[in-house]
Amino acid sequence: MANITAADVNNLRKITGAGMMDCKKALTEAEGDVEKAIDILRKKGQKIAANRADRATSEGCALAAVSSDNTYGVIVALACETDFVAKNEGFIALNKAILDIALSHRPADMEALKSLIIDGISVAEKLVEQTGVIGEKIDLAGYAVLEGNFVTSYIHSNKKIATLVALNAEASEAGRDIAMQVAAMNPIALDKDSVSQDIIDRELEIGRDLARQEGKPENMIDKIAQGRLSKFFKENTLVEQEFIKEPKMSVAQYLESVQKGLKVVGFRRIALG
Repeated sequence: MANITAADVNNLRKITGAGMMDCKKALTEAEGDVEKAIDILRKKGQKIAANRADRATSEGCALAAVSSDNTYGVIVALACETDFVAKNEGFIALNKAILDIALSHRPADMEALKSLIIDGISVAEKLVEQTGVIGEKIDLAGYAVLEGNFVTSYIHSNKKIATLVALNAEASEAGRDIAMQVAAMNPIALDKDSVSQDIIDRELEIGRDLARQEGKPENMIDKIAQGRLSKFFKENTLVEQEFIKEPKMSVAQYLESVQKGLKVVGFRRIALG
């Protein structure tokens, strides 16, 4: 039987982040072989992950970053079960590491992101490993990428909301302002032309029903519904929303005041909780 020292246990703990007793048991089972012990801990993580597969992951952390030339950005949201873990430095560092990989490789979707390599294993395997280390189910809750002439990011102070905004020209302060707008106001679309017909039809039907409930004349129903639809666009599409820093202007008017012809051409928002 291999002689397992306290230094051996501490070394494995530093490598894996697992508890001292778990590391000692793994080293004993692996007869002192560190690589085998790491595999044993990963297998334990897989077992824990399977046992916790039905647990809700409503807490977590959402981070965003942009490329050095501001031509694209990514958001990665990592979810967990409790707020305590969500605020843990190690959990946030893992999210940041995955974010950095996403920024470097620009994967097309979540599955592509999970297949990227981190610390010698795939992101998916890393999540299983860390589920074992942390003792909570953790998983990717969201991933987004946005390209444009000038992309800006924003992370809310509680790290529960992250956004990206693409402008048609460079404007750092304005880009951050609009990224904050997206975080605060949660628009459903860029402009009214971007709203799906299903949503428009639903809002018109709601408008008609409300007008009838209010006893409006039948020949005015459609006109009133159209008016309510216009209000819906103003409240829920980004360029028509009131600018939160200066409500007398719309977002589109604010951008025009910063730079003639300046427009927002796209946005992404991921929120947890």
